[in-house]
Amino acid sequence: MNLKLVTRHPIALLAICLFVVSVLLSITGTPLNLTTQIAIYTLYGMGVNLLVAYSGLVPFGASAFFGTSTYLVAVSLQRLVGNEIVALALSVALTTGMAAVIGAIVLKRRGLYFSLLTLACSQIAFEIAFKWTEVTGGENGLQNVPRPMFATFPAFHVFVCVTVLAAAWALWRLVHSPFGRALQALRDNEERASSLGYDTYRLKLFSFVVSAAIIGYAGGLLCLMLQGAYANNLSWEHACDSLLMTVLGGVHQFLGPLWGAIAFILLEDKLSSLTEHWWLLFAPIIIAFAFFSPEGIQGLVQRFLKEPRWTLVRDTIPERPAVIEPYRSARIDADPNMPILSVRGLSKRFGSLVTADEIDLDVFPYRLHSFIGPNGAGKTTFFNMLTGVLQPTAGRIVFDGQDVTRLAMFKRVRLGMSRSFQILSVFRNLTVFENVRVAVQAAERGRLGVWLDAHGSEKQNARTWSLLSAVGLVERAAAVCESLSHGEQRLLEIAISLATRAKILLLDEPLAGLAEADREIVAKIVRELANHHAVVLIEHDIDRVLAISDRISVLHRGHLIADGAPAEVAVHPEVIEAYMGRSKRTLPVAERLNTRVARAAAIKPLLTIRNLKGGYGGNTILDGLDLTLNEGEVVAILGRNGVGKTTTLRAATGVVPVNSGSITFDGHDITNKPTHVINRLGLAMVPEGRRLFPNLTVFENLRLAARKGGVSVDEIYALFPRLANRKDTRAENLSGGERQMVAIARALMAPAKAILLDEPFEGLAPAVVQEVLDAVVRLRDRASVIIVEHQADMVLPIADRVYVLVNGRVAYENTAEALEQDEFTQARLLGIVHDEAELIHEAKKA
Repeated sequence: MNLKLVTRHPIALLAICLFVVSVLLSITGTPLNLTTQIAIYTLYGMGVNLLVAYSGLVPFGASAFFGTSTYLVAVSLQRLVGNEIVALALSVALTTGMAAVIGAIVLKRRGLYFSLLTLACSQIAFEIAFKWTEVTGGENGLQNVPRPMFATFPAFHVFVCVTVLAAAWALWRLVHSPFGRALQALRDNEERASSLGYDTYRLKLFSFVVSAAIIGYAGGLLCLMLQGAYANNLSWEHACDSLLMTVLGGVHQFLGPLWGAIAFILLEDKLSSLTEHWWLLFAPIIIAFAFFSPEGIQGLVQRFLKEPRWTLVRDTIPERPAVIEPYRSARIDADPNMPILSVRGLSKRFGSLVTADEIDLDVFPYRLHSFIGPNGAGKTTFFNMLTGVLQPTAGRIVFDGQDVTRLAMFKRVRLGMSRSFQILSVFRNLTVFENVRVAVQAAERGRLGVWLDAHGSEKQNARTWSLLSAVGLVERAAAVCESLSHGEQRLLEIAISLATRAKILLLDEPLAGLAEADREIVAKIVRELANHHAVVLIEHDIDRVLAISDRISVLHRGHLIADGAPAEVAVHPEVIEAYMGRSKRTLPVAERLNTRVARAAAIKPLLTIRNLKGGYGGNTILDGLDLTLNEGEVVAILGRNGVGKTTTLRAATGVVPVNSGSITFDGHDITNKPTHVINRLGLAMVPEGRRLFPNLTVFENLRLAARKGGVSVDEIYALFPRLANRKDTRAENLSGGERQMVAIARALMAPAKAILLDEPFEGLAPAVVQEVLDAVVRLRDRASVIIVEHQADMVLPIADRVYVLVNGRVAYENTAEALEQDEFTQARLLGIVHDEAELIHEAKKA
């Protein structure tokens, strides 16, 4: 037998640890009850960790179930039954019922409010136990509880260890079941889980009840160990003991509660023998772990072994098949002449702001219906109303003959409605494979099996591999989602949306952030889907929209201003005025030439990167990168998805650790320096996704970043006049283009010598792109600029030099003008295809 293989299984390791601790404590003369207590509190912690690590819920008052169960076992054995097993079963049953009632109430609230509500429940239970003397014994508790089946303590100790191991094994099975994987999706992204058809409220309630059952059993065992029940187990002073043990051991580790229980109980035993104020010695240990090892004791060991990862589940995915079946979309059964989705009088108002005003629209099966309009027109708000994220102010939505206007999102999804999101919405801490598989699972009847192995369904696995193959992510299947590039995450988002077996697909900017080659692939997939489903598409790539759409509707300021065939909409005067604006291709030649200022003979480097190697989680993304940004220069970094463009910017700003090489900025070595130090030297970054503070207004976002030497708010309003009119609007209510303007403006509020722009044009309408382009041209008078962008033709007119990355290295370096004229190099390194219309035409005929 392979000992290493055995010890890698957490239940085997738990058994070994309990045995070893029992032997060691016996040898040292320490009472055996300490080992029993460790086993009980390990199970208590595992019950709490089912909520914290797997469900994303943090209970401050799990002791309500732990302490109550001790009283239930004590009362049962003293007054009702004469058998410990029956008493434990009764306590678990009653605790589970109590949890169902409490959970139904407290789970109506999230975050801190949920945590405080559980603490309040614990304190209520304490008051009842302390004051209800006739039943609970008051402050003296219930003592001399009989334990007839286990007259000797060693026998009871064995019983505890065996049943704790059995419960831990059942929990390990649970978290690998479809239900357990759905919980982990819920933890990472509740809205996305709901958009796949999961009833997130019931998921949380069921996990809350299961957690309470585990905790209740642990509490019953404690009663039998002490042969008594006492109110202090319910008090606020002990309410967070199990949570503390779990965090101390490692909240993202399945055995974290074990290590935390061992450390907590043994340290309490030793330190309390030295002083009654033992917490004064213990608290600094907790503080040290919080600062130096947030992943607790197991995280500390992992760091020493250089294997940092979560161990909540096994780190494997199903074996890749020798032959992956090509993805094929099943054709829905619908009348092509009858609308599958009808909208009448749909309106949405946020106070005085109108984002949808009496929209009437029909969507038919087997057609690609594109929905376009300038940024801020209300397109995403329209999608949110269709899918139940937002409730309309007025109007009616009928889907497949059923009024769904007030229906919950997950119920609409189960009827056959699926969507992708404008802002990336994936499960960041799951693997790529699991992201798609949990979406495939959502479409199946047994979506929440609690005893099956989630990876045991060959049918689901095969469909998952097919979807990953369709978007080109097979080789990244085992990678954790957060390690993917932005473009790869966008492809993953599309695969998740395709997994739901929908009748209608609502795709919100699926091409945003993709390299040209990937945009072509996804456009062909979308076109093919429209041959089998109804597809509604929001997209700013007008050329592709015109090429692949069957029908186009145009929204402007909440009003539908055009609706019809692509050829008609393209020449509609209101559409041209409202949406197209001044295209990037109309940038005057003189203005383009003026952006490329003649350089003096002596060019002064501002940012220098030499032989840089680095990446995420031990993976090497940058492999010997060399790059230079000179003063007063605009440099473009181009390349396909996953080649290291964004990683380069993150490494320069201290977000990604550098393994080797050097980064110099304005004469300072900034290699692996903290981000705030780098920023104060004058290197600012505008990240992908904008990352504004959603609850703050435009003005507050700007003022928060302001420092002496930066531009003034008035200068910002002169650079972006639109922001002056939106200064009192909260960031969450801005359009994508307005958010991008705020993100750039915020970087300027501090004195910046260089600004790094990561995908600044993603998801922007042409008119807004032009505004941002004009702003970038004016930025060069204040700072040097690096732009990471997928669309080469967008940035080459305003850039001085360009770098093209391949596999973390520079594969091409030249002037932007030279690359503009070199179509062969563009096609070879960037995947730009110039006969795309013909390819799309072929897809439409398929």
